[in-house]
Amino acid sequence: MTTSTAEKTAESHVFEADVARLLHMMVHSVYSDKDVFLRELISNAADACEKLRYEAIAQPGLLASDPDSRILLTLDADGGKLIVEDNGIGMSRDEMIEALGTIARSGTRAFMERIEANKQGEGAQLIGQFGVGFYSCFMVADRVDVVSRRAGAEDAWLWSSDGKGGYSVAPVDTSEAPARGTRITLHLMEDAKSYASRWTVERIVKEQSGHVPVPIKIAEKPGEEATQLTDGTALWTKSKNDITTEEYTDFYRSVSGQYDEPALTVHFRAEGRHEYSALAFVPGSQPFDLFDPDRKGRMKLYVKRVFITDEAELLPRYLRFVRGLVDTSDLPLNVSREMIQESPILTAIRKGVTNRIITAIEKQAESDHDAFLKIWENFGSLIKEGIYEDFERRSQLLALSRFRTTASGDGYRSLADYVKDAKEGQQSIYYLVGGSLEQLKASPQLEGFRARGIEVLLLTDSVDSFWVTNAPEFEGKSFKSITQGSADLAQFKKQDEDRPESESAPADVQAFLDYAKQKLADEVSDVRASDRLIESAVCLVASEQGYDRQLEKILQGAGRLQSGAKPILEINMDHPVVKAIAAKADAPALRDDAAFLLLDQARVLDGDKPADPRAFAERLARLMEKALQ
Repeated sequence: MTTSTAEKTAESHVFEADVARLLHMMVHSVYSDKDVFLRELISNAADACEKLRYEAIAQPGLLASDPDSRILLTLDADGGKLIVEDNGIGMSRDEMIEALGTIARSGTRAFMERIEANKQGEGAQLIGQFGVGFYSCFMVADRVDVVSRRAGAEDAWLWSSDGKGGYSVAPVDTSEAPARGTRITLHLMEDAKSYASRWTVERIVKEQSGHVPVPIKIAEKPGEEATQLTDGTALWTKSKNDITTEEYTDFYRSVSGQYDEPALTVHFRAEGRHEYSALAFVPGSQPFDLFDPDRKGRMKLYVKRVFITDEAELLPRYLRFVRGLVDTSDLPLNVSREMIQESPILTAIRKGVTNRIITAIEKQAESDHDAFLKIWENFGSLIKEGIYEDFERRSQLLALSRFRTTASGDGYRSLADYVKDAKEGQQSIYYLVGGSLEQLKASPQLEGFRARGIEVLLLTDSVDSFWVTNAPEFEGKSFKSITQGSADLAQFKKQDEDRPESESAPADVQAFLDYAKQKLADEVSDVRASDRLIESAVCLVASEQGYDRQLEKILQGAGRLQSGAKPILEINMDHPVVKAIAAKADAPALRDDAAFLLLDQARVLDGDKPADPRAFAERLARLMEKALQ
């Protein structure tokens, strides 16, 4: 450009009133981070190249001797500038004013009204409709110069603005302009000079624009030979037959930030009412942010191969371990990421992608047992969240789930396995919830079930206490905690006996139970004979109503339950210690101590501490003293 020519013929345009406030609101309300400006400029450049391809169908001469589309990023760290150039359709003077002056012409009132309308769910097309995508560059630049030449035209034009008071349009010497297309020069703010560094620009391009349909090159200095950043081909647009395992792995690592290999790859294209491509990976190991309290997913949303956001809920939260992307052509290219969440199109895509991923995991469970178990060991606890969050797929997720049980050994069992091997007349799927597998296996509540050969699920994930209360049944059998309510085991004979047990108890033992029930009335809701104890003397269970013992502890620990319900103390009528205590009807002091010590013993076996450690120690000392006399 010859400066004198520009100065003589420059047209000054004053922005309408309050445009500075309008721009401030735009960059702070529409965008959540500054990096997005480069995505928007590359998106616009890719659009310009796509428009040229379309117009060249009717006018091949527009391509002249330069038929290959490209985007060039030129860095000028010394000058504090970043230049984004494309060889697309370009703009004439009028088109430049039309495209880059939209905010000025739309007026503050119309823009404000549209923002308010979108807040009320009118639509998700704010970005782009008021030049917002282009104007995002004023988040990082205190001046922007745009030089453009329309394909097939002789003249070129310069648009320049500081994003505050207005802008100017002037002709520019063609020797200083692209042969066709647009060159945008950003004069970076002092705190945005990092956008002139290769590391920063390359990171943003690969994260947000690595798969636009136009190759992107980068030059580290003006005039320097450019090197290629992207080849303009999106992996997910290729046929699965044309993609190697190594290419899938490399892409998985780039999109997930992990260095392992994917345990499962799901790649498909949906056609019909909604058209989109999805490429998703189940990681081979647990991502570091797997248990982030926000439970956010990590799937990326693209529109026509342009990155939009990684915050759209493309999968339910229980599948947040899945990494990958969805690319759709059913949404506007520059759709607002804040408003896209309300889109019915996104809802339909979410359903379709979720179904395909769960189906793929199911197929792997059938075809490759070992590979599936690795997925389950890494992500089973998350999948089980879906049992109480996703009513539509509850039965499907229950069938997919695997469990450690009293019959599984070192492996896992499905609920279908459990039901197939259930005892005749067994109406429930029994489970026990606790902190560790070792603790559960040592639980006294298991003794009666083990003696009768009744399988029990051993649940150690914190989520287990919740989903079992929301899973009414599986193949006609309800879920029942063995630490809540009556066990109803009398109907099943022990494996070493030929007949069901008798429910009657010796008179002196029954008398002790009645005595203990009266003595411990402030601590427990009931004292009763147990049919679930074989080796241990006592155990605690929850009442039929209310919460299971483990769930109650979790809710109390989370501050969601002020105080727990009184438990039930169950006593093994056949235990030698119980019989010995029952025989001491003439020693009331000893019976008092014994009743409280049995209760504290049950608390310890349940993973708790004695309610009153001092009283426990004194009672134990008295009992030991009498035993040693």
